[in-house]
Amino acid sequence: MSVGEEVQNAPVPPQQSLGTAAARNLATTTKSAPQMQEITSRWLLKMLPWVQVQGGTYRVNRRLSYSVGDGRVTFVQTGDRVTVIPAELGELPALREFDDEEVLGELARRCEQREIAAGQVLAGAGDAADRVFLLAHGKVEKVGSGPYGDETVLGIHADGAYFGDHALIDGDAVWEYTARAVTACTVLTLRRADVLNLAERADSLRTHLAGLLSIPQQRTNKYGEAEIDLSAGHVGEAVVPHTYVDYESAPREYELSVAQTVLKVHSRVADLYNQPMNQTEQQLRLTVEALRERQEHELINNREFGLLNNCDYGQRLQPHDGAPSPDDMDELLSRRRGSKLFLAHPRAIAAFGRECNKRGLVPESVEVGGHHVPAWRGVPIFPSNKIPVTDARTTSIICMRTGEAEQGVIGLQQTGIPDEIEPSLSVRFMGIDEQAIISYLVTAYYSAAILVPDALGVLENVEVSRWR
Repeated sequence: MSVGEEVQNAPVPPQQSLGTAAARNLATTTKSAPQMQEITSRWLLKMLPWVQVQGGTYRVNRRLSYSVGDGRVTFVQTGDRVTVIPAELGELPALREFDDEEVLGELARRCEQREIAAGQVLAGAGDAADRVFLLAHGKVEKVGSGPYGDETVLGIHADGAYFGDHALIDGDAVWEYTARAVTACTVLTLRRADVLNLAERADSLRTHLAGLLSIPQQRTNKYGEAEIDLSAGHVGEAVVPHTYVDYESAPREYELSVAQTVLKVHSRVADLYNQPMNQTEQQLRLTVEALRERQEHELINNREFGLLNNCDYGQRLQPHDGAPSPDDMDELLSRRRGSKLFLAHPRAIAAFGRECNKRGLVPESVEVGGHHVPAWRGVPIFPSNKIPVTDARTTSIICMRTGEAEQGVIGLQQTGIPDEIEPSLSVRFMGIDEQAIISYLVTAYYSAAILVPDALGVLENVEVSRWR
């Protein structure tokens, strides 16, 4: 018999004391509260100044703003819907000097919105040109033949540009170059057939197209707002100009959005199993945490009021080399005064850190609420996993100015609602059904508003997986 077999066959000594498994039957366990991995820091909810909204609606009044004569077309963006300002159609050479607002409004309504994927060809060289493209957002390159027959980029169209305008008046027009999307684009198209069809019924448009007259440019300031006439530095009895400040006739209104769920707790559980922790309170706590997480997600991604979808096209930038560099962050900062914070996915923050390391730069940090947060130029960079990362491993970095007094970004809420347990969040008892299940309606009301376009900027298509 081997030594191993002797050990296996050795008699087991009798137990001399109470075992731990049996002892636990008489012991009291120490328990943690229910844990939840979904809970994040939710910096956006913490840093946004929240404005009380009576009546559930917040109206943003602005000066009348348009930029006729600057060679660029201005659009109105409401959620994911984009429309062209009717007067802005006067930027098109074929419609310059045309001032029939009713007809321009009808032409604007006939513009069709299209979403173009990166790499898609909008028009091919030599094809018949039968419509004008109004580029609301994105980049389109003009591709033609170089001096040696090779393909070359002749130029780039960016936000606010138009191309193909000669098609509105020339029935034999053809494309002299290929228009190809460099990035995902939002364009509006106006067909020559629609213009001519309307001209048959509108004498003013028919006369204008026949004459193609021109008029002076609309006077605006550098922000596209209707200019206020002032006089300065004059002496004597000079005539002081008369003026007034015009407002948008249809200002945007933000209605409070809602996130809701019905929490169900069996009465037996609520009655009997409440030591050492109240079951109903723990169920509510975790439900409220989930609602707050959804609230922050909606504030960033909602198509109607989310920050990513409602950033003005003029405030959207593209990185110079894909990865977020210090140069890109500087350009993002330079687009607005008084920037209060950056908001970025953690992977974007890591990518920015790698770019700084390549240049031998060490981003500073600032203290916010007892936390040390990375910063750039003194502006804190807060992490948020609610900003999406696409399959192509690209994301966005948000920069914003906040507060009503600063004409920035604000959060909207209404406090004092019935059965409120947190600001703008209520828990209402709905009753007990025939299965003895108690129901509670848990509701959160919220929204966000961008008071002026330059309050918010976005660096788009940021690469987060480049390591060299």
